[in-house]
Amino acid sequence: MNTTISDAIRYVGVDDKTIDLFESQYIVPDGVSYNSYLILDEKTALMDTVDARGMSAWEENVKAELSGRKPDYLVISHLEPDHAGSIGRLLELYPKVTLVGNAKTFAMLPQFFDFSLEGRTLTVKEGDTLSLGTHTLQFFMAPMVHWPEVMVTYESSEKVLFSADGFGKFGALDSEEDWACEARRYYFNIVGKYGAPVQALLKKAAGLSIETICPLHGPVLNENLSYYIGLYDTWSSYRPEDEGVLVAYASIHGNTKKAAEKLAELLREKGVEKVVVSDLAREDMAEVVEDAFRYDRMVLAAASYDGGVFPCMHDFLHHLQSKTYQNRTVGILENGSWGPTAAKVMKGMLESMKNVTILEPTVTIKSTLKEENMPDLEKLADAVANA
Repeated sequence: MNTTISDAIRYVGVDDKTIDLFESQYIVPDGVSYNSYLILDEKTALMDTVDARGMSAWEENVKAELSGRKPDYLVISHLEPDHAGSIGRLLELYPKVTLVGNAKTFAMLPQFFDFSLEGRTLTVKEGDTLSLGTHTLQFFMAPMVHWPEVMVTYESSEKVLFSADGFGKFGALDSEEDWACEARRYYFNIVGKYGAPVQALLKKAAGLSIETICPLHGPVLNENLSYYIGLYDTWSSYRPEDEGVLVAYASIHGNTKKAAEKLAELLREKGVEKVVVSDLAREDMAEVVEDAFRYDRMVLAAASYDGGVFPCMHDFLHHLQSKTYQNRTVGILENGSWGPTAAKVMKGMLESMKNVTILEPTVTIKSTLKEENMPDLEKLADAVANA
């Protein structure tokens, strides 16, 4: 699929609709795009390559847009294989192309490829520029967004930001789902740990006049950029995006599920407009992580298991720990037939996170929700609704 961004800037990326799991862990029912761009001027510059899965189609796109010319430069924004996987093939096709990257880029590149770098590289640092003719590229380092070698490139004549993995989303380019939904799931599960580096990059971007954002996944953005940048500011600041409650449960035989659903019912009765109930054993974990960051409150409901907590809840909390979950309010409900232990484990994991408030009371049910549990469940619902 070729898309013209402007007369001089061409899209040469590809869609992948056959991939089952992105990064071998994230379901992508609508596929994913590997974006690559070509700037045609007195000199020509490719902006990244694509995953080896899309190499053949990308090669055809590049050749078609070059129309017999040769690329002078390949700008390497990010070395992860979904973007750098075709660098070796590019050098087979065009051995005289100059690779543009920073010092960290060229320190890591030999880990992925065996070709010699001698005489093939142009090392750039913060603020350096590269003239292609009427187009000028300026480079800004973005370490740990989300690898240490990442950089973004600003083209000043057309005011285009080539944003690496920033502003990316799951889904092929012809998918029609809401941008924010899949961009949010992408951001929190892949980049979410690195909020401070994203904030640093946003401050650099604020000093640029940007009319178009060209990410390495997802659609080119050229309208209402304040909306997308605003979301990234919210997400990377670990501020809740919406008021609401995620009720995430881990139930073995369905009894903890019933208690979680009853609590959700009480929350709605108490005026909480947005309550999302998620089954951690069956739903997409990445989507539940997304909702945990989206809303300002959460309730964890889990069965005790082997003297701890049911594994899918432990896995969920481990995901939140690794993605630096913070600045939220959480209620806890546990189930245990003879020796409840789930609450202790959940509290311990939550206490390792920054600025997480754990509400009282902790509700304990034994095997099934009984009438005697309802006063505590009502109190917890009140505490969550009023938090």
